[in-house]
Amino acid sequence: MSKVQVYNTKGEKTRMLELKDEVFSVKQKSSVVHQVYRALRANKRGPWADTKDKGEVRGGGKKPWKQKGTGRARHGSIRSPLWKGGGVTFGPLSERNYHVKINTKLGKKALAMSISDRLSDNRVSMIEGFVGGEKTKEYAQVFAQLPGTKRKILVLITAKEQAVKRGIKNIHGVDIVGVESVNAQDVIDHQYIVVTPGSWEILEKRVA
Repeated sequence: MSKVQVYNTKGEKTRMLELKDEVFSVKQKSSVVHQVYRALRANKRGPWADTKDKGEVRGGGKKPWKQKGTGRARHGSIRSPLWKGGGVTFGPLSERNYHVKINTKLGKKALAMSISDRLSDNRVSMIEGFVGGEKTKEYAQVFAQLPGTKRKILVLITAKEQAVKRGIKNIHGVDIVGVESVNAQDVIDHQYIVVTPGSWEILEKRVA
């Protein structure tokens, strides 16, 4: 049976919490996790690059020289892609859509697999007792006692625990994500996961 170590607000070990194997001992399938991870990354991608074709480039309304008699090649506009400063042929456009649809069931499965992977390596911890009035220095002292010091840590909190976020967000190497919106990419991009009792209950329902 999978277990997670529980710590108090002083960073001391208090107990081991037993987890449901059917929820958090999911067999790994790399193809599923890889597919969802790539889709999540693509969905965050913005179409920043944009080029103009010859119809959008300014100028070039007059034919540069007459059609015949000059001995030079025929040209109709200095904004042709053949000219310096002309339009771009088949260049990137800002209207491009990189979004990839993710099946809800597949996304949930990938999240369960990524959490299970962190649990199998004992890289998930739980902290209980924080009320939100603590200072950043106090949080930093607690995190210094947890596994994963000097590694990337993901903290999962509930919508009701936003007061905790104010004290944790300035700790170097620690990122905070709402458990209601956490996905497989968030978990994979961090080596260690820290949860609160409330966020764990919601996470358990999400991946069940």
